[in-house]
Amino acid sequence: MTAEVGPDPAPALRRAVRGYLDHLAVERGLAANTLASYRRDLTRYLDTLAWIGVTDLASVTPGQVEAHLARLRVGDEERPPLAASSAARAVSAVRGLHRFALREGLTGADPSRDLRPPAPPRRLPRALPVDDVTRLLDAVGPVTATGVEAPLGLRDRALLEFLYGTGARISEAVGAAVDDLDTDTDTGSVLLRGKGGRNRLVPIGGYAVAALNAYLVRARPGLVAAGRGTPAVFLNSRGGPLSRQGAWAILRGAARRAGLPDVGPQAVSPHTLRHSYATHLLDGGADVRVVQELLGHASVTTTQVYTLVTVERLREVYATAHPRALG
Repeated sequence: MTAEVGPDPAPALRRAVRGYLDHLAVERGLAANTLASYRRDLTRYLDTLAWIGVTDLASVTPGQVEAHLARLRVGDEERPPLAASSAARAVSAVRGLHRFALREGLTGADPSRDLRPPAPPRRLPRALPVDDVTRLLDAVGPVTATGVEAPLGLRDRALLEFLYGTGARISEAVGAAVDDLDTDTDTGSVLLRGKGGRNRLVPIGGYAVAALNAYLVRARPGLVAAGRGTPAVFLNSRGGPLSRQGAWAILRGAARRAGLPDVGPQAVSPHTLRHSYATHLLDGGADVRVVQELLGHASVTTTQVYTLVTVERLREVYATAHPRALG
């Protein structure tokens, strides 16, 4: 493929992709970010089909599908090679499109049936030690000139305690509504609205409950008054719902004050707190199936990667504590 502009994909191909994306959005309930990624992957696929003169999915051969996906791993003059994880997503998008076309009667066969996504390298999720989490939570600010925690400081502490105390994704945290919370007891709960429409009720630890109640009573009413009224738990300084970017900025500021990385590949992120939540639960003896439910994973296979982290931790402890661990 060269950098020159190629032919437009045929209308039949465009209709098939639109139908598939509508199916994913309406019937499968995929998140907006996932849909956007699939749309990009399939747009690139249609461009390939247009280049080789294919005008409908029924004409696609297994060799053409394989050639497209091989090209993604090699790259071209316009785009760099895809990483294994991105290539695996592209395979899922293309296979899903052809399965959908077969099911809807648009084609008589699935040319992608025998295709297998590349195996991405296994990367262990990064979890903070408990002491580092404590430093991070203690570094939340700001405070007033008299040393009293300011409204935004109360919000920031509540947000970070909430993320670590529930294992919520950042989208679930900023999407939480006041009516989703139960903080009337020392150990409360929250209804988290997860990926694919999978909602789950998870407990909130005592520290997070105390931080949330302080924020809800002493800070949120003033923030609400600055806006037009919103059910969101976490608000920005203008009274609107806190954005994902705003939540990231809060965490980066706390990490910087705590002396933890706030930029680069080792930077503390909202997902770092989620990883830490899962790892610390397993270190404390929680069953992996329970952690799966708390995290909202559809499959326990996704959760089991955290058990590898705890095994690494056990090895570290053994190597430093056993008198004959090292030769």
